[in-house]
Amino acid sequence: MNTKTIDKVILLVEDNPDDQELALLAFKEANITSKIITCSDGEEALDYLFATGMYADRDVRIMPEVMLLDLKLPKVDGFEVLKRVREDPRTKLLPVVVLTTSSEQKDLVESYQLGTNSYIRKPVDFSKFIEFAQQFGSYWLGLNESPIRRGVRREN
Repeated sequence: MNTKTIDKVILLVEDNPDDQELALLAFKEANITSKIITCSDGEEALDYLFATGMYADRDVRIMPEVMLLDLKLPKVDGFEVLKRVREDPRTKLLPVVVLTTSSEQKDLVESYQLGTNSYIRKPVDFSKFIEFAQQFGSYWLGLNESPIRRGVRREN
């Protein structure tokens, strides 16, 4: 992975500690050098994004390059997180990739209706997760032209 990705932040919203650890290990194995912020529930993710709660001192102008979002989350589910992200002018352009175990058609459709940029089923095999991390890094941190660059949200 290109060293230019080192200043890009990934927000990983995942409640399962095993899946969280699997993702972090896969990104490490894929040589993704970006900082990865982890949130264990939807409420924490919203606090991070909007600099509230335990993240009240965070500079809200600094946004992740992309958010990886599980759907089945405690406190506030992934659908509600996605809805709030798309409703707020500070985050509406944030690329969101749903990363879930759900194979339900209704979850896929609702995710896109709420504005996800991509919907991916979590790989269960570690080698497949590494492959996912490599492709994710190449596209979302390399090829993709995001309105959010170097972790700072740009004003219009």
